[in-house]
This record gives sequence, structure tokens and C-alpha cells, in this order.
Amino acid sequence: MTYEHQDHHHGHPGRLTDAHQTGSTPSKHSPWSSNAKQPSEETDGEALNRARAARFPRGNKMGVVYNVSVVLFEDFELLDVFGPVELLARLPEEYRIVYVASETGPVRSSQGAEIVVPASLKNAAPADIVLVPGGPGTRRLVRNQQFLQMLTHLAAPAAIIVSVCTGSAVLAAAGLLNGYRATSNKRAFDWASGHGDGVTWVRRARWVHDRNRWTSSGVAAGMDMTAALIGHLTGPEAAATAAREIELEIHPDPTRDPFADLR
Repeated sequence: MTYEHQDHHHGHPGRLTDAHQTGSTPSKHSPWSSNAKQPSEETDGEALNRARAARFPRGNKMGVVYNVSVVLFEDFELLDVFGPVELLARLPEEYRIVYVASETGPVRSSQGAEIVVPASLKNAAPADIVLVPGGPGTRRLVRNQQFLQMLTHLAAPAAIIVSVCTGSAVLAAAGLLNGYRATSNKRAFDWASGHGDGVTWVRRARWVHDRNRWTSSGVAAGMDMTAALIGHLTGPEAAATAAREIELEIHPDPTRDPFADLR
């Protein structure tokens, strides 16, 4: 594992190489755009948008619809899932959400609520975005090779992979963060950052956007990251609209992390 130092004078994470730079300074053009795009990322994004527009010519005004697979498991954290989903679901013409798990049927959260999952990881339709939440259940999943293989089968071809909280530990254990910068829940950071090879773990970050990987800090931070993701993919007006409809004040600076020193 690798840790990225924080430059406290400038307030920005240190950089590794050009390939790992993500422009984590908030965009001057929009508070919802958390990271400047890299040329290769813009090319990939434009290619994805053209492909999606071709498939859904009568969709939203941008002509782009993203299929979002939310991965559930026993003892997942509710807000890790339904914070981001609440924002994404405000834009139903842009984001189509489906829940997947190891098996179909009810999946119990760490708070006790159960979600009936209609699709299994083995049989899930291809996804443009895969979201993995955190929760106590991640402690078991990082050792569950069968689950990790199924997750990789779904997530590796996806255009964008997203995690909230300790979901990044699961991605790392599956090898899906190798060569990327990432963050995680700060109370569980030492544990989460022990997973994966070649992951550059960033402790002081509300969320980290590195190319097509988005990872957030703990629980509520997932909503800030999701607003930034919406702004990045669909535009700042869409992100602002989604946040306004649920009366949510988003923190748009990914480097502002008041919980970074929690242990």
C-alpha cells in the first residue's frame, strides 16, 4: 500500500505521477465539479456519452442514461446506499438504478432494514456505474473470494466504479483500485488501507476522484461525492437541482475533511 502525504500549506494532496493526477482542486467554473478532467478521461467520457446517446436517443436533454448497479450485502450501511440513491433517483431520466447482491431476495442492512434484491451478481445486466457501499459486512467480504470474483465480473467492465465508506476496502481487496488513489471511512482507515496492491490511500479527503474511480470517506460523505459525480457526468445544474429538491447543503470541496484525524 502507499500513503499520500497532505500538503497542509496548500491544502491539496501530493501528486504521484501525471497518470495519477486528478485535479482534486474544485473547479473554478462550478462548485459541483470536484476535479479537473484529464485529457484521457474526457476522451473516455465523450466516447461513453456518444455510445449512451446512440442507445437512448429520446432520453434526457443530454441524451445520456447511466445504468447504475448498487451492490448490496448482509450488514451494509443504509445511508451509504440511500444517500447517493436519493440524489441519483431525483434524475430518473439520467440514472436507472438496480440493486444486485450475491443472490436475489432480501438483504439485511446493519440497521435491520431489509431490501429485496431483484438481480444476482452472476446474472446482473451490464452496468455503466457500479456503487459499493460500506458497513460492518465489508469485514467479511474482503475475505470472501467468491464474492470478490463476482464483483469484479460486474464492475471491471463498468465505465465508472464508486464506493462509499469502507466499500473502498472491498474494491481494493478485489484488485479494482490497483494503481488508483482512494480514501475510506476515517475511523476504519487503517483497516481499509491494508487492502489492495498499489493503492495510494489518501487519509485527508472527503472523497477522491481518480479517473474512473470515485471513493468517499465515511457514510454521509457519499452524498457529497455523489453530487460531484452528478455534476461531472450530467452537469452542475442537475447536481444543484437534485440537492435542492432534498434540501441538502452539499460540501463541494473534496479536500475539506474535518474528520481526517479520527482514529
